[in-house]
Amino acid sequence: MLCMAFAALGFAEIIDRIAVSVGDHVITATDLDREIRVTAFLNGVRLDFSPTAKRATADRMAEQLLVRRELEVSRYPMPQPSDIEPALEEFKSKNYPDDAAYREALTQYGITDQGVKDQLLWQRTLLEFIDVRFRPGVQVNDQEIREYFEKVVEPTARAAHPGQPVTLEDYRDDIERTLIGQGEDREMDAWIKQARKRTQIVYHDEALK
Repeated sequence: MLCMAFAALGFAEIIDRIAVSVGDHVITATDLDREIRVTAFLNGVRLDFSPTAKRATADRMAEQLLVRRELEVSRYPMPQPSDIEPALEEFKSKNYPDDAAYREALTQYGITDQGVKDQLLWQRTLLEFIDVRFRPGVQVNDQEIREYFEKVVEPTARAAHPGQPVTLEDYRDDIERTLIGQGEDREMDAWIKQARKRTQIVYHDEALK
């Protein structure tokens, strides 16, 4: 019995070996596997367990842990599980003819419906964090909007609709949203870099092969 217990323990350690240490938190190989599967499912792509894909996923999950830690110590508004139900239903209706096909795809990817819901909830949480944390620091002026219109929007719009008038006012709101989003991304990237510098992050190569 003792030998069997040790064998079971050894097997568990192999499955849940540490892939990344982020401060006093860890990401296990099982966490990594689940993230790859759910992300591929939501993106509609083939599963990729190559070392390159595992490392990219490990990087992303390490950054997610930094955000989760910030959420734990600060009072940010948190979405409720029910908030993502419309997004889930939209995803299912766009990609699957019925619930049976959706369930079959879950099985093919080796994931659960709850895993998909958890991922969608996290995506919603991350978007709200970025908006609350970084949106106030992003300012977009008229000159930036005009330059983006002249360099990006106007040439594309004229090529798509030759002979039709293209005015800045028709696209102002969309351009402003785009520039704000870009600004939030830059602020987020800068925050992540600083958070990484303050946190010891260790990658365990044996779990990323």
